[in-house]
Amino acid sequence: MSRYEMWVAFQTILRKEVRRYMRIWPQTLLPPAITMTLYFVIFGALIGSRIGLMGGFSYMQFVVPGLIMMAVVTNSYSNIVSSFFGAKYNNSVQELLVSPVPNWIILAGFVTGSVSRGLLIAVIVTCLSLFFADLNVQHVGATMLVVLMTAVLFSLFGFINAVFARNFDDISIVPTFILTPLIYLGGVFYSLDLLPEFWANLSRLNPLVYVVNGFRYGVLGVSDVNVEFSLGMITIFTFITFFYCLHLLDSGTRLRE
Repeated sequence: MSRYEMWVAFQTILRKEVRRYMRIWPQTLLPPAITMTLYFVIFGALIGSRIGLMGGFSYMQFVVPGLIMMAVVTNSYSNIVSSFFGAKYNNSVQELLVSPVPNWIILAGFVTGSVSRGLLIAVIVTCLSLFFADLNVQHVGATMLVVLMTAVLFSLFGFINAVFARNFDDISIVPTFILTPLIYLGGVFYSLDLLPEFWANLSRLNPLVYVVNGFRYGVLGVSDVNVEFSLGMITIFTFITFFYCLHLLDSGTRLRE
């Protein structure tokens, strides 16, 4: 295929993905906004005022970056896992695989579509958070980089889930039993400094720790882990998952059955 043809193929997949979630925006964009608003109310007005300062900031300011990233992670993940599994269930993936479109273009199209939803949710949730907390972004470049890399990383994780899922029930197993615990144990609602040394070190195996702290550094200028190390870990996780996803497409695992 020529570069122009690959670009057209990429645009086609991306356009389909964006139209899919925009067409049902009351189900894809509105619920995260409502859920995050409830978090802001509970942790800001009800609980946050009783906790006091954390990391030199009000509790509301401290948790807002983590809540924004939680929205980005869950929506980037859920978008691609439902979309790609639906395509696999309808046997339309096989048509893509036998077409002359390179597999990396197929993967890039689905992932970019999910990333666009994650970034849109990030903008919506950030705008809502301004009603509850004063946020002065300290490092704009780091903030944007972490959001983008996180959306890509968890879109790739969602793609893996979609490939191995055999039915619609399977696409909810990983978010329920793996992703949700990782989010809540990733430092969204607390600082790692509050944990005993053993649990703090164990938490560093959680990729969400680097995501949350990298974004918190960009927004507030504070982090429980080294920022360069956080970016490095996110990059490593992203490259590993990308090439594994590409391998799944190339081998046709669970896609040609």
